[in-house]
Amino acid sequence: MATKKAKTGDAPVIDMGIGAKDREKIANGLSRVLADSYTLYLKTHSFHWNVEGPMFNTLHEMFMVQYTELWNALDLIAERIRSLGYYAPGTYAELGKLSSIEETEGVPEAMAMVRLLVKGHESVARTAREAFKPAEKAGDQATADLLTQRLQVHEKTAWMLRSLLK
Repeated sequence: MATKKAKTGDAPVIDMGIGAKDREKIANGLSRVLADSYTLYLKTHSFHWNVEGPMFNTLHEMFMVQYTELWNALDLIAERIRSLGYYAPGTYAELGKLSSIEETEGVPEAMAMVRLLVKGHESVARTAREAFKPAEKAGDQATADLLTQRLQVHEKTAWMLRSLLK
Protein backbone atom coordinates (compact mmCIF):
# COMPACT_ATOMS: atom_id res chain seq x y z
CA MET A 1 0.00 0.00 0.00
CA ALA A 2 1.58 3.24 -1.10
CA THR A 3 1.64 6.19 1.21
CA LYS A 4 -0.41 9.11 -0.12
CA LYS A 5 1.66 11.98 -1.43
CA ALA A 6 0.79 15.30 0.15
CA LYS A 7 -0.99 17.75 -2.13
CA THR A 8 1.42 20.32 -3.43
CA GLY A 9 -0.94 23.00 -4.82
CA ASP A 10 1.20 26.12 -4.98
CA ALA A 11 3.79 24.64 -2.61
CA PRO A 12 7.35 24.55 -3.84
CA VAL A 13 8.82 21.28 -5.11
CA ILE A 14 10.58 19.31 -2.37
CA ASP A 15 14.32 19.52 -3.01
CA MET A 16 16.02 18.11 0.08
CA GLY A 17 18.62 15.99 -1.68
CA ILE A 18 16.49 12.83 -1.64
CA GLY A 19 14.73 11.92 -4.87
CA ALA A 20 10.96 11.55 -5.07
CA LYS A 21 11.02 7.76 -5.56
CA ASP A 22 13.39 7.31 -2.62
CA ARG A 23 11.25 9.57 -0.42
CA GLU A 24 8.21 7.46 -1.29
CA LYS A 25 9.99 4.20 -0.36
CA ILE A 26 11.20 5.72 2.89
CA ALA A 27 7.75 7.12 3.73
CA ASN A 28 6.17 3.71 3.04
CA GLY A 29 8.64 2.03 5.41
CA LEU A 30 8.06 4.65 8.07
CA SER A 31 4.30 4.19 7.67
CA ARG A 32 4.73 0.52 8.55
CA VAL A 33 6.89 1.47 11.56
CA LEU A 34 4.17 3.93 12.61
CA ALA A 35 1.46 1.26 12.23
CA ASP A 36 3.43 -1.29 14.26
CA SER A 37 4.25 1.30 16.92
CA TYR A 38 0.62 2.41 17.21
CA THR A 39 -0.64 -1.16 17.42
CA LEU A 40 1.95 -1.97 20.09
CA TYR A 41 1.00 1.24 21.94
CA LEU A 42 -2.67 0.16 22.06
CA LYS A 43 -1.77 -3.36 23.18
CA THR A 44 0.59 -2.11 25.89
CA HIS A 45 -1.96 0.41 27.18
CA SER A 46 -4.68 -2.25 27.26
CA PHE A 47 -2.39 -4.58 29.19
CA HIS A 48 -1.62 -1.74 31.64
CA TRP A 49 -5.34 -1.37 32.30
CA ASN A 50 -6.08 -5.07 32.58
CA VAL A 51 -3.07 -6.79 34.15
CA GLU A 52 -3.76 -8.84 37.29
CA GLY A 53 -1.88 -11.14 39.62
CA PRO A 54 1.04 -11.10 42.02
CA MET A 55 3.16 -8.90 39.73
CA PHE A 56 0.34 -6.38 39.21
CA ASN A 57 2.14 -3.30 40.54
CA THR A 58 5.43 -4.05 38.77
CA LEU A 59 3.80 -4.77 35.42
CA HIS A 60 1.22 -1.98 35.71
CA GLU A 61 4.01 0.57 36.22
CA MET A 62 6.32 -0.98 33.60
CA PHE A 63 3.57 -1.01 30.98
CA MET A 64 2.80 2.65 31.72
CA VAL A 65 6.43 3.63 31.07
CA GLN A 66 6.39 1.60 27.86
CA TYR A 67 3.11 2.92 26.44
CA THR A 68 4.13 6.50 27.27
CA GLU A 69 7.40 6.06 25.38
CA LEU A 70 5.53 4.58 22.40
CA TRP A 71 2.97 7.40 22.44
CA ASN A 72 5.72 10.02 22.32
CA ALA A 73 7.44 8.22 19.43
CA LEU A 74 4.33 8.26 17.25
CA ASP A 75 4.62 11.99 16.57
CA LEU A 76 8.28 11.73 15.66
CA ILE A 77 7.61 8.99 13.13
CA ALA A 78 4.52 10.66 11.63
CA GLU A 79 6.24 14.03 11.38
CA ARG A 80 9.20 12.45 9.57
CA ILE A 81 6.74 11.02 7.01
CA ARG A 82 5.29 14.51 6.59
CA SER A 83 8.78 15.99 6.21
CA LEU A 84 9.31 13.65 3.28
CA GLY A 85 6.19 15.02 1.56
CA TYR A 86 3.68 12.27 2.37
CA TYR A 87 0.65 11.94 4.59
CA ALA A 88 0.99 9.75 7.65
CA PRO A 89 -1.65 7.01 7.98
CA GLY A 90 -4.13 8.12 10.59
CA THR A 91 -7.07 5.74 10.77
CA TYR A 92 -7.44 2.38 12.48
CA ALA A 93 -8.19 0.86 9.06
CA GLU A 94 -5.02 2.25 7.48
CA LEU A 95 -2.85 1.34 10.44
CA GLY A 96 -4.37 -2.14 10.67
CA LYS A 97 -3.54 -2.86 7.03
CA LEU A 98 0.07 -1.77 7.51
CA SER A 99 0.80 -3.36 10.90
CA SER A 100 2.59 -6.68 11.27
CA ILE A 101 1.41 -7.00 14.89
CA GLU A 102 -1.76 -8.98 15.53
CA GLU A 103 -4.39 -7.70 17.92
CA THR A 104 -4.89 -9.67 21.11
CA GLU A 105 -8.43 -10.83 21.80
CA GLY A 106 -9.59 -10.96 25.38
CA VAL A 107 -7.38 -10.46 28.42
CA PRO A 108 -4.39 -12.80 28.67
CA GLU A 109 -2.80 -13.68 31.99
CA ALA A 110 0.09 -11.46 33.10
CA MET A 111 3.03 -13.53 31.80
CA ALA A 112 1.23 -14.09 28.50
CA MET A 113 0.99 -10.30 28.25
CA VAL A 114 4.74 -10.07 28.75
CA ARG A 115 5.35 -12.70 26.04
CA LEU A 116 3.04 -10.87 23.63
CA LEU A 117 4.83 -7.58 24.27
CA VAL A 118 8.23 -9.21 23.66
CA LYS A 119 6.88 -10.45 20.34
CA GLY A 120 5.49 -6.96 19.57
CA HIS A 121 8.74 -5.14 20.30
CA GLU A 122 10.67 -7.65 18.22
CA SER A 123 8.19 -7.10 15.37
CA VAL A 124 8.68 -3.33 15.47
CA ALA A 125 12.45 -3.86 15.47
CA ARG A 126 12.19 -6.04 12.34
CA THR A 127 9.96 -3.48 10.63
CA ALA A 128 12.35 -0.66 11.54
CA ARG A 129 15.30 -2.65 10.18
CA GLU A 130 13.45 -3.15 6.90
CA ALA A 131 12.60 0.58 6.72
CA PHE A 132 16.24 1.40 7.38
CA LYS A 133 17.36 -0.06 4.02
CA PRO A 134 15.85 2.57 1.67
CA ALA A 135 16.77 5.37 4.08
CA GLU A 136 20.38 4.25 4.15
CA LYS A 137 20.48 3.77 0.37
CA ALA A 138 19.14 7.31 -0.19
CA GLY A 139 21.53 8.89 2.33
CA ASP A 140 18.60 9.95 4.52
CA GLN A 141 20.50 10.41 7.77
CA ALA A 142 17.52 11.95 9.58
CA THR A 143 15.34 8.89 9.01
CA ALA A 144 18.26 6.54 9.71
CA ASP A 145 18.86 8.31 13.03
CA LEU A 146 15.19 8.07 13.97
CA LEU A 147 15.10 4.38 13.09
CA THR A 148 18.33 3.71 14.99
CA GLN A 149 16.81 5.30 18.09
CA ARG A 150 13.62 3.26 17.69
CA LEU A 151 15.64 0.05 17.27
CA GLN A 152 17.52 0.75 20.49
CA VAL A 153 14.28 1.30 22.41
CA HIS A 154 12.53 -1.80 21.07
CA GLU A 155 15.50 -4.13 21.45
CA LYS A 156 16.14 -2.95 25.02
CA THR A 157 12.47 -3.21 25.95
CA ALA A 158 12.23 -6.72 24.49
CA TRP A 159 15.30 -7.74 26.51
CA MET A 160 13.84 -6.30 29.73
CA LEU A 161 10.53 -8.07 29.17
CA ARG A 162 12.25 -11.36 28.30
CA SER A 163 14.14 -11.09 31.60
CA LEU A 164 10.80 -11.32 33.44
CA LEU A 165 10.10 -14.68 31.81
CA LYS A 166 13.09 -16.53 33.32
